[in-house]
Amino acid sequence: MHVLFLPKWYPGQKDPQLGDFLRKQALAAAAQVRLSILHVEAVSGSGAPSDEALRTEDGAWELTVRYRASTLGLAPVRKAVNLVRYWRTASAGWRRLCAERGRPDLIHAYILVRPVLFAWWTGLRHGVPYIVSEQSSEYLDGTYQRKGALFHALSRFLFSRAAAVTAVSAWLGDRLVGLGLCHRYEIVPNVIPGLDRPLPPAGEPGRFLVVADLVDRTKNVSGVLRALAMARKANGNAHLSVIGDGADRMMLERLTTELGLTEHVRFLGRLANAQVLDHMAQAFAVIVNSNVETFSVVTGEALAQGKPVIATRCGGPQAFITESNGLLIDPRDDAGLAQAMLSLMRQAPRYRPAEIRHSVSERFSPQAVGMAFRSVYQAATGHG
Repeated sequence: MHVLFLPKWYPGQKDPQLGDFLRKQALAAAAQVRLSILHVEAVSGSGAPSDEALRTEDGAWELTVRYRASTLGLAPVRKAVNLVRYWRTASAGWRRLCAERGRPDLIHAYILVRPVLFAWWTGLRHGVPYIVSEQSSEYLDGTYQRKGALFHALSRFLFSRAAAVTAVSAWLGDRLVGLGLCHRYEIVPNVIPGLDRPLPPAGEPGRFLVVADLVDRTKNVSGVLRALAMARKANGNAHLSVIGDGADRMMLERLTTELGLTEHVRFLGRLANAQVLDHMAQAFAVIVNSNVETFSVVTGEALAQGKPVIATRCGGPQAFITESNGLLIDPRDDAGLAQAMLSLMRQAPRYRPAEIRHSVSERFSPQAVGMAFRSVYQAATGHG
């Protein structure tokens, strides 16, 4: 069985971390089926886009094709121009794929709208079914609901024509059903990296870590800073490291100064995944204070390193957190987070690294994710 993986998000020139979790899923699936990846990337700047890039890794054939993104000021015109450029570029990638690899048996389109629209039209022309996978938070935070009737109609149409739908969590899948986009779905989680690393020892109580894009309306890192200030009044051993970057970094650094936390908070910027795991190995616990998460790879990564997690009941983390590996709090509850930090520090010995890692090792390994996708592919195509 030959499957084409067609993602909306994928690591590229502009952001090598964008959609890295999708790439990990693709490589997991590539260990189970013959997989080709077509990444259609928009690039900015003047001049012609750089040549297409091709590489083969871990059994997956990856082709990146690029187009120059329009910068026209009028949004509807800009979007129309970019759709045409995307379509032409994706079509060229499809032709090269078929010439070098043969026509796929299935198109796995990941995240609406353009990849799924292209999968529907291309599949219609060539008799190839497609499936839809989703893990966008826009279905959970109200963004999708605020879009127009035409967009909703197109989304329902594309979902209805899919041979199968997968969601990264039951939280997201149930919302897709509730919005009338599908009647059923299969859960295929993200791959949790780091399970193959040596298990680090428990960290020094009080060394907390946040790993997040610094976009405060979704990740609420400012709430972690306020909670840290509260917790330190009761226990001065509480410190925080923040990995990530984004539009609100300067605001968060100012807030750190205003709260008198300059000596107790480190902003480390954006780091490669291996470096993130290194910092997790040294931390005591990881905090995920998001307002919404469809999955939360960070939660899984922390647990894979044997670290307890304090997370909000924001969607994804509920699938991970148990009494033995962390604490759940309500979103936007600074005082509740401060109390959870103090509670975790007081009860540090009860959180055992080996038990914490075991809580994720079976469900979120590359093999488990790859086999889950293979099952979906087989059902969608009728391949045994």
